[in-house]
Amino acid sequence: MQPLPPNGIPIVVLIPIRSFSDAKSRLTGAMSSADRQSLAVAMAGAVVSAAHDLPVWVVTDDSTVAGWAEGLGAEPLMVDRDGLTESVAAAVSVASERGYRRAMVAHADLPHADDLRIVDGPGLAIAPDRHRDGSNVMSVPTDAGFRFAYGPGSFDLHLAEAGRLGIPVKVIDAPDLAWDVDDPEDLPANWADLITEGRVTPHAG
Repeated sequence: MQPLPPNGIPIVVLIPIRSFSDAKSRLTGAMSSADRQSLAVAMAGAVVSAAHDLPVWVVTDDSTVAGWAEGLGAEPLMVDRDGLTESVAAAVSVASERGYRRAMVAHADLPHADDLRIVDGPGLAIAPDRHRDGSNVMSVPTDAGFRFAYGPGSFDLHLAEAGRLGIPVKVIDAPDLAWDVDDPEDLPANWADLITEGRVTPHAG
């Protein structure tokens, strides 16, 4: 049996964030660069808060993001990998080495995120986006050898991977976790309020 980490909690939340400065480039025509950055910070902060009492690692190689994470009480994890899939796989490996039995991966662009803790189960637990195409939040056993496949159609690819491994699947259709923001049509009606309420000046580390 894999030992528990020192904090006694068997699961860690991984939130990959490449940077805030170039976040959400597909929203360029809908808002200014400063507003895009502020929106990215506000959404990421909502996701960190939605972890509640679970430990959070922000997976990044950006010093500004690392400083922001520390300011919220999260641990920055510098993995030095290119691409989301590779970064997540490396972070899960670190989680396993540190004794965590499960790792939850949550995208940072979920403006309505309320409680990530519902994404749990013995095998793959996954909360897809509202189109049932992407994998907004998912948790897996760290020792399962799960192969991540982020990108178009990742929801079906991750279900297929669970089938390959023979582990059970729990799909969580949660409205607050299903809404992610990629394109202008994804912006919630109150996006300006989100920026105002959640505006944070990223730490210049």
